[in-house]
Amino acid sequence: MRIRDSIHTDQFPPSYYTATCNDLTPFRRLEGNMHVNVCVVGGGFTGVAAALHLAEKGYDVALVEQNRIGWGASGRNGGQVIGGYGPELSNMSKIQKVFGRDNARAAWEMGVECVDIIDEWISKYDIDCDMKWGYFDAAMKQREMDELAESMETLKSFGYKPEQRMVGADEVKNYVGSDRYIGGLTNMGWGHCHVLNLVRGEARAAEKLGAKIFEDARVSKIEYGDKVTIDMDTCRITADILVLGGNAYLGKLVPKLASRILPTGSYIVTTEPLEESVAKEILPANFAVCDQRWALDYFRLTADNRLLFGGLATYSGRHPRDIIGAIMPNVLKVFPQLKGVKIDHAWGGYMGIGLNRIPQLGRLAPNVYFAQAYSGHGVAPTHMSARLIAEAISGQMERFDVMAKIKHPPFPGGQMFKAPIQAVGMAYYRLKDALG
Repeated sequence: MRIRDSIHTDQFPPSYYTATCNDLTPFRRLEGNMHVNVCVVGGGFTGVAAALHLAEKGYDVALVEQNRIGWGASGRNGGQVIGGYGPELSNMSKIQKVFGRDNARAAWEMGVECVDIIDEWISKYDIDCDMKWGYFDAAMKQREMDELAESMETLKSFGYKPEQRMVGADEVKNYVGSDRYIGGLTNMGWGHCHVLNLVRGEARAAEKLGAKIFEDARVSKIEYGDKVTIDMDTCRITADILVLGGNAYLGKLVPKLASRILPTGSYIVTTEPLEESVAKEILPANFAVCDQRWALDYFRLTADNRLLFGGLATYSGRHPRDIIGAIMPNVLKVFPQLKGVKIDHAWGGYMGIGLNRIPQLGRLAPNVYFAQAYSGHGVAPTHMSARLIAEAISGQMERFDVMAKIKHPPFPGGQMFKAPIQAVGMAYYRLKDALG
């Protein structure tokens, strides 16, 4: 049985995204049994993008989601559309260490392509999701500035075309109206969007191409073989191929995947709409911003001039009783000028983290594919994982194999102890952040 989210009901969380979504009209419920070429489990970005890629290729696809499309992390996150694979693969030496010298360029190109997929689909399917280009990696220490400069040079060495620029202390307030940062790196190839509108817009696009999208379809059992049987409460789907895209919400349905992922709580608030002058003061360029710490802050403006600010991380499965009280001290460290501002929305949920913090992609059997563990960096990389799975299903294994060959160890300690061990590890990294 997959996990339910203890912080919110099975309907959408009381988030900014829910309150401003273009279309919350339910997708249909599955009634009766059926057979399809491909069954996709999970209605977040991984599953929806896989369904859309496969529908574009003409496959008969059914997607089943236990709650609503975009109900999980894909419809709750910070909305930052970022390429690459996160800080674990931020420079040439790290990329080559993981992928090998021969595959480093292919891996990097896929890290760029994931953003291109989103850009292409927004245009192709006319998805209204408030997409804005511009991203600022904010630095608090000179060491972080040096690492960002190295990251920029890595991208340049691979031929990255969007404009990037290192920004010093004299210019930082052109991007973030705060004394907390000494500089950073701008990137015009990354940006931010309304993620619930994006994922549901992609699902509608897949549906128009013939994909069958089902909500309120909780998978209780999977039987593997030449044909895969996916059992739900009152019906079943048989499929030639299965794609598992449930990520942090897959629970114990697939034990081999559960051992390699830790559902980790993350939390966000949005303010009331800010006066134009205040919005211009705190984020003059309307870029998405993220700092470089392990226990990081990330923030941006919404289309209606709210500050969306996220952070924190919990590993116990217990959520803060007061999300606003937990996050506001961090907000005011960055923007003390917002003291007294009204918070209109506060929410949280689970993201999937792997032990090595690199996305996991592979096969459990010749006809069973999976992708998970984006470690808070999944809006764009999910789209690439989905494309690679669609390519592999079509018989093009080369790029899929580049990612699938990465070894992803299970968390030590098993189900009982993996969360406490991860919490101890994060406490160590928080201490490193504090000590510089």
